[in-house]
Amino acid sequence: MIHKSQSDGLVTLTIDRPDKANALTAKMLASLADIMEAATSDVSVKAILLTGAGKVFSSGADLAEMGAGLSTDSVWERLSGAIAKCPVLTIAALNGTVAGGALGMVLACDLRIAVPTAKVFYPVMKLGFLPQPSDPTRLAQLVGPAKAKMIFLAGAVMTAEEALQFGLFDQLDESPVKAATALAQDVLAADRDHIAAIKALIR
Repeated sequence: MIHKSQSDGLVTLTIDRPDKANALTAKMLASLADIMEAATSDVSVKAILLTGAGKVFSSGADLAEMGAGLSTDSVWERLSGAIAKCPVLTIAALNGTVAGGALGMVLACDLRIAVPTAKVFYPVMKLGFLPQPSDPTRLAQLVGPAKAKMIFLAGAVMTAEEALQFGLFDQLDESPVKAATALAQDVLAADRDHIAAIKALIR
């Protein structure tokens, strides 16, 4: 249930399972990873938006698959790694709350725009799982180690305003996909090698 659309160099990936709060299955995660890995060498792609259908971006791992080991599956790290390595502009356009392992793909994006009602939490302490290996480092780079510990160790739920204040979100907007598309306009008009070169300089 990953919907992909592409127009003029802009790829929009929508997690489309609103009846289950966009909970992610292994198949959905693998599909997202396949698309991101393919985009790395697809010269027609210049920007990628990640969003969700309904009022929640994603509640994280599908509960029905958690017992089968989805929470610790390497596919989460494969996906976030593919996003981080992709040489185009990646933007998470958060239509709502992001929770658990789903935060990994959001952290790996270049930019994050969210609706004002979005919340962020990652309840690994309560559930008894370790977060995916790259997630704590990426979160700490954005919000600092203390705030990262608040989320991972204390189970804090961060509001959109707090996420904006602390640097996790870059912008709040009632229409995050529209706002993200506007931010991508310079990139869409640029040469793909130029995009990749600037991203490499910032890293």
